Amino acid sequence: MEKKLLLLGYLLSHSMHGYQLNQVLQHSAGLPITLTKSNAYKLLGNMETDGWVTYREEQEGNRPSRRVYTVTKEGKAVFYRLLRENLSACPTPEFPAAVGLDFVHALPVEEAVALLEQRRQAVEARFQQLDTVPDEILQSHLTIEYLHHYYGSELEWLAVIIDRLQTKD
Repeated sequence: MEKKLLLLGYLLSHSMHGYQLNQVLQHSAGLPITLTKSNAYKLLGNMETDGWVTYREEQEGNRPSRRVYTVTKEGKAVFYRLLRENLSACPTPEFPAAVGLDFVHALPVEEAVALLEQRRQAVEARFQQLDTVPDEILQSHLTIEYLHHYYGSELEWLAVIIDRLQTKD
C-alpha cells in the first residue's frame, strides 16, 4: 500500500517519466521506504492495468521514446483513500537493523562498543544529511522531519548504550 501511495503522490505533484521518478526515489533524503527501480516499474504497470495511471509516449530528439505517467481520476481517488488509511493506521514497524542489539552481549565489550560507534557514525551521517534539506522542502515533507527525529533519538539512545557497555566493564 505504501509504495503505491508514494508513487501516486509523486505523480500527483506532476507527471513524470520513469527515469525522473526513479531519480526522485533514489535521491530523496527523507524516503521512508525502499523502492527499487524494477519494483517501481512493476507497480506503475500494475497501476496502469488498474486504471490508476495512464501514460503518453514522449520523444526528445534522437533519444528513445519514454512513457510519461499521469494519475487518472480513479488513481486520484485511490491516492486519497490510501492516504487516509496510512495516516490513521498504527502499523507495527519492522527494524531489521535492531535484531543484533538483542545479541550485543555475545561479543566482547570492546568489539561491541566499536561496532556501535560505527553505527553511531552512520546514523550521524544520515542525521546530518537531513539537516541539509532546504526549509521549503522540509515544510512540505513531514517524513523528513519524522526521520530527523528518529535518527536524533537513535543517536541519543546509542550514546546511552555505549556508555552503559563501557561502564559495565
